[in-house]
Amino acid sequence: MDTPSVSLARLVPGMAGMALVGSSVTVSRTLIDAPLFTTQAVRYAAATVIVLVMARLAGARLLWPRGREWLWLAGIAVTGLVLFNVAVVRGVGHAEPAVVAVAVACVPVVLGVVGPVLERRRPSRQVLGAAPVVMAGAVLVEGTGRTDAVGVAWAVLALGCEAAFTLLAVPLLRRHSPWGVSVHAMWLAGVLLAVLGAAAEGPSAVRELSGPQWAAVGYLALMVTAVAFVLWYSTVRAAGAGRAGLLTGIAPLAAAVVGAVSGSGAPRPSVWLGIAVLILGLVAGLRPRSVPGAEATDVDSKPQRGVQAMPSRPIAESPRQQVRRK
Repeated sequence: MDTPSVSLARLVPGMAGMALVGSSVTVSRTLIDAPLFTTQAVRYAAATVIVLVMARLAGARLLWPRGREWLWLAGIAVTGLVLFNVAVVRGVGHAEPAVVAVAVACVPVVLGVVGPVLERRRPSRQVLGAAPVVMAGAVLVEGTGRTDAVGVAWAVLALGCEAAFTLLAVPLLRRHSPWGVSVHAMWLAGVLLAVLGAAAEGPSAVRELSGPQWAAVGYLALMVTAVAFVLWYSTVRAAGAGRAGLLTGIAPLAAAVVGAVSGSGAPRPSVWLGIAVLILGLVAGLRPRSVPGAEATDVDSKPQRGVQAMPSRPIAESPRQQVRRK
């Protein structure tokens, strides 16, 4: 069956999460010169503590993983959190940032095809039709750039890791909830990054962080990791990976808005065109397909093929009712 339509209320958390991710572009520039692995290890360790506190306040129940769940969670931590950051940083060394951004913009197409398969559904034609539109809008917003073969490889890896961040969580969300998936993926990634940081950058690398860089790490840990992860996985569980994937187009939209507000100048005409295309794709992919209950009414009002209608007959009257009629 196709992915069912969902209410706007179930999509709002994912929209907010992607807006936070897009807003992090300006903040992340502060960390260009910071030690990569150590900085990210601090980020995910802090985010783990924050999510644990938030889950406690929200009364959410956190379960310990078991069996294959460890493999899914390790996959999220390794691909969606560790390798993705490595791919982005190493990729911009061989390509302009727009190239990596364009590759990541292909995520709605990947999620639209693979997500429903993991959820044991047939891909939605509505989502598959809207995904390329969202992707085209994101490309126009981000722009294009120069690259070499190595840069292309890193960009493709970044695309795969970004898709894995959502797809590998699908089998876990029913039992662990967005809180559980987020906290387990975060602490696993924090441990891996701490080991990589100690080996590649040294145990004292954390002392190299400046005041503005600590502030950037704090913002990324709280808003872009702890809050955004839980919001995103909430929408993935409620709306499905395919339909939620369209919301990734909000990230470049938010990045363009934040960039304009922060003083980088008014967007170029191509960016405005991309914003319009993005909104068109989101509306086309997320609008309800039909009025709830309409299909049920149509089914009830039409006789089904091969099924004969049962003749109606009056309900038998009791002797007392027969006497009254007489």
